[in-house]
Amino acid sequence: MSFFKKLKDKFSNNVEEEQSTEKYREGLSKTRTGFTSKINDLVARYRKVDEDFFEELEEVLLQADVGFETVIELMEELRYEVQRQNVKDTSNVQSVISEKLVEIYEAGDQELSELTFAESGPTVILMVGVNGVGKTTTIGKLAQRLKNEGKSVMLAAGDTFRAGAIDQLDVWGQRVGVETIKQSEGSDPAAVMYDAVRAAKSRNIDVLICDTAGRLQNKVNLMNELQKVHRVIAREIPGAPHEVLLALDATTGQNAMIQAQTFKEVTEVTGIVLTKLDGTAKGGIVLAIRNKLNIPVKFVGLGEKLDDLQPFDPQKYVYGLFAEGLDREEQEEMGSDK
Repeated sequence: MSFFKKLKDKFSNNVEEEQSTEKYREGLSKTRTGFTSKINDLVARYRKVDEDFFEELEEVLLQADVGFETVIELMEELRYEVQRQNVKDTSNVQSVISEKLVEIYEAGDQELSELTFAESGPTVILMVGVNGVGKTTTIGKLAQRLKNEGKSVMLAAGDTFRAGAIDQLDVWGQRVGVETIKQSEGSDPAAVMYDAVRAAKSRNIDVLICDTAGRLQNKVNLMNELQKVHRVIAREIPGAPHEVLLALDATTGQNAMIQAQTFKEVTEVTGIVLTKLDGTAKGGIVLAIRNKLNIPVKFVGLGEKLDDLQPFDPQKYVYGLFAEGLDREEQEEMGSDK
């Protein structure tokens, strides 16, 4: 049984898994159109797996923003696996690529891909990221997801500098049906966090999601501000914040990598939320972030709807990248059965 078939069988066990898998399939259509079609072209032009085939495949992977280090590692693994399995026909390489991509991502601690919740009292999630990456929208969608899981949620409008940021978050709070703790524009973000943490504790809220400013022009100011916010939260709730999630815009490709490196220097990022993955042909950035920065991708944005923020699953991700390969296998099987 091929790797594609194993994935499909795994995700066809229940309706929720099938729906989530379909979202990956739809959300990765742009990446798949560019990435997989180029691999298909390679397979059509090369009938045998040789060094020329590997060199062109390497270029395709780099163009998908998989990242130089990840590509080098993947190519070494592929050469070894092709030799081990004695793969001669290029049409069989897609399944091997899929399997290796999953293995590379899952080489880290998979438990870190799950959100960390406090054993008692409010769980505090700090959302960081530059302006324009979809940070506030992500907070709203995450609040909806947690609420659907039966948790009580509160929002804190800690981005007090960007014009309209407080109102934008408040609108999301009203839409989702959760309270937003806020002060006037220009207020001290740490003071907002203090009020929010106290309110979350007094009202027995399960999860407090905190928005923060996203100015990278002066990294020193941003660092000082985030450290102050951390201190205020930790003083009120020991061990908090329990998650620091960095929102990155997948459409910016390698710029997202630079942002991730910068925020990693400024604060202890525990996970990535990769927004707008449905809007890019360079969805390989998921693997580059994981492999180079060793920060797990916890959620991906696969569309505009409230439920299009999905927990990241490397197997569903690879399934979404290579869905046409599975379709082709099924068609060939149907043809052979006639």
